[in-house]
Parts: sequence; structure tokens; C-alpha cells
Amino acid sequence: MPIYEYRCESCGFQKEHLQKMSDPVLDTCPSCGKTSYVKQLSAAGFQLKGNGWYATDFKGGGKTTSAAATGTNASSDAGSAPACGGSCACHPS
Repeated sequence: MPIYEYRCESCGFQKEHLQKMSDPVLDTCPSCGKTSYVKQLSAAGFQLKGNGWYATDFKGGGKTTSAAATGTNASSDAGSAPACGGSCACHPS
């Protein structure tokens, strides 16, 4: 189920609500009771849990040296950071 973020235009109250996609849009503010509660446009967030493919596959197996496989620019120095900054799933911390 998606999490939607709502904000009241009258009092500024803001809260996330877990709703089905088929649920009606909320319009009444739970704080002040006015019908100025609107859904906000926000980035979708998710968290990977458990020990799925992202944690186990391709980890230390078949090393390749191509720039595309390592995530680095072919013209960059050997000691420079990858193009993604190292904060993606392919570069565990």
C-alpha cells in the first residue's frame, strides 16, 4: 500500500497516511477539521529489507574491468569516486 503525504492549507498540519490506491482522497484535516487537507506531491520512498539479490548476487563474483560494469567513467582516474558517488545499491557501505 502506498504512503501519501497530506497537508492542511488552513493550519499547516502535515501527516503521512497509508492508503489503498482505491481509497478516496482525504479532504478533512484531522487537526482543525476544515476541508483544506490536500495530497502533496512527494518522492516515492522504499526500503529494501532482508537478504535478497541486492545483498548477495554479484558480490565478489566474476570481476570485470570494463567501465560499464564497474560504474566508473573510462576517462577517470583509478582512485576517483564512481559516477554514482558510491551511495547506490551497487556500492555497499
